[in-house]
Amino acid sequence: MSTNTMERTGPLQGVVVVDLTRALAGPHAAMMLGDLGADVIKIETPHGGDDTRGWGPPFVEPADAERESTYFLSANRNKKSITLDLKAEDGRATLESLVRRADVLMENFRTGVLDRLGFTTERLAELNPRLVVLSISGFGHDGPEGGRAGYDQIAQGEAGLMSLTGPNPDDVQRVGVPIADLLAGMYGAFGVVAALQERERTGRGRVVRTSLLASVVGVHAFQGTKWTVAGEVGEAQGNHHPSISPYGLFRTADGAVQISVGSEGLWKRFCAGFHLDPDTPGMATNPERVENHKQVLELVEDAFGAYTSDELLIELDRIGVPAGRVRTISEVYEWEQTKSQGLLVDVDHRTLGNITLPGPPLRFFEPDGTEVTETRHTAPPVLGADNDTVLSWLKECS
Repeated sequence: MSTNTMERTGPLQGVVVVDLTRALAGPHAAMMLGDLGADVIKIETPHGGDDTRGWGPPFVEPADAERESTYFLSANRNKKSITLDLKAEDGRATLESLVRRADVLMENFRTGVLDRLGFTTERLAELNPRLVVLSISGFGHDGPEGGRAGYDQIAQGEAGLMSLTGPNPDDVQRVGVPIADLLAGMYGAFGVVAALQERERTGRGRVVRTSLLASVVGVHAFQGTKWTVAGEVGEAQGNHHPSISPYGLFRTADGAVQISVGSEGLWKRFCAGFHLDPDTPGMATNPERVENHKQVLELVEDAFGAYTSDELLIELDRIGVPAGRVRTISEVYEWEQTKSQGLLVDVDHRTLGNITLPGPPLRFFEPDGTEVTETRHTAPPVLGADNDTVLSWLKECS
């Protein structure tokens, strides 16, 4: 954007994003671009705004102001909020003006909603041939179930992730964060950046599409090829790896630790450290250990039973076997390693004052190792906080 009041810094400085998304997948994608310096204009309905503003508890309720949802705060840093009624003529006219001046438009409406509002992909291209459009759906925009509504847990089940998660096949569980939404947002942001790079060569925009279904299938990894190539169906089996052993959560005298013995060299090192025979029948090779998982589990936990978790982690570090504890969320954010990676940011919220948010997972450095830290993060906006700023900018541009 051309006015100082709207510009941000970072690798995507100068990129203007019109964010029509709500809930989590789309807002997460837009936030990723905002973290990188794009000017993200979040368009919300005047009556309540983004759905997640009402998702709670927990809420934070400042004096003399609307309560704020911590869910909304998690996905909307580095954005501006304006309210538009897209069913009204003046709201659609303002959106048209924004589209003409934007680099990216992002939406995750049910398939066909944006068309009915008068903004088909053809119309968007007419308004701005350089526009990159990101469209996120639940199960895809076409196909026999194209247009089907998608929510994270439903997608986790339909895309097979829940069948792989949990203690056993009879007790499948969802992942503890809305991972299908988050992955769709990440893939969407990746597609947008690729399309912006292509635009530098062609001068024209693209329509980028992804879905919650695609995002989860896209991370099936070895569980996918286990079926497509080997014809074997993976299933939930708790906190132990289906193809590597020993690799998982093991009990100690006072709790549990996780280890990863990912090579035969590590297996020999592990056995030497705990006075075990690496050539024990049925355990000499990784395939044998996977096949005899219960035997390996008993052997390892018998060795670990003499140690507290803290003692064991020290010993595992000494012998060079990758290991770790299972931290609570509070412990993660209090951990100095987390803080050292820039994973917490302090921002000034309009009604809540100074708050701490989980920070972006990317850092940038000069070739000499100097960290680039000019990007200043802003708090998630209150509803309609930037109406005047954005509308004034549009007038200046016209």
